[in-house]
Amino acid sequence: MKRGFDAVVNFAAETHVDRSIEDASPFLRTNISGTQCLLQAARASKLPRFVQISTDEVYGSAPAGDSFTEETILDPRSPYAASKASADHFVTAYANTYGVSAIILRCTNNYGPYQFPEKLIPLMIANAQEDKPLPIYGDGLQERDWLFVEDYCRAISLTVEKGKTGEIYNVSAGTPQPNLIIVKTILRHLGKPESLMQTVKDRPGHDRRYALDSSKIQRELGWKPQVAFEDGIRETIDWYRSHRTWLEHARSGEYRTYYDRHYTNRSETFSH
Repeated sequence: MKRGFDAVVNFAAETHVDRSIEDASPFLRTNISGTQCLLQAARASKLPRFVQISTDEVYGSAPAGDSFTEETILDPRSPYAASKASADHFVTAYANTYGVSAIILRCTNNYGPYQFPEKLIPLMIANAQEDKPLPIYGDGLQERDWLFVEDYCRAISLTVEKGKTGEIYNVSAGTPQPNLIIVKTILRHLGKPESLMQTVKDRPGHDRRYALDSSKIQRELGWKPQVAFEDGIRETIDWYRSHRTWLEHARSGEYRTYYDRHYTNRSETFSH
């Protein structure tokens, strides 16, 4: 007997803001058109559940001391964020127009094993292990709320099983920290000096702060973060230290060209 899908979770996306600033075209194709293609397939097959993996960046930059709720008006500030906000609008449009059984998850920054090394935490770990400069944008005081990847996976699983159709759920650790503190924590765990930190010219239109109120998913689905940042970062660093071959492979080829273009040759560079 032919069996269909029980659910689709749309993880597929171009996600790196710097790459979207350099060329937004792949973000339109993957994040917007790609999502619409999946929604059309979900509509045609009468899919029981469609979960869209979105991002906190669709809300824009959070004021100091404030956190965004699911009711906050979207205000994307980068081509990447704009593409994800557009995808979210397509999800809600297909739910309203065609009755697609869709849910949106908006999460803060994830970290953990297997993360591609263009992202902040694995990039800093990789460079620190080799005693190379750690490039930090601007003053390094941009705040991000880091959630261990296994905590997010549990939130996704709960949403597939128990989430209410048509809802949006914010997912966060609830502990925003400046990037500078994250980098210093990594250096401390690796026993490396802070002199490796090197400030580079800031990203254009760089959002200052991301913070989400995740009380809705905690209240309605019983989710809460279980991995404290100190425990998660220790596990993450240990994983990258024991998987150097994987890391070297991930940092080869096009990645090296990209790294040199965005960091090595970046203007207004000076030591911290």
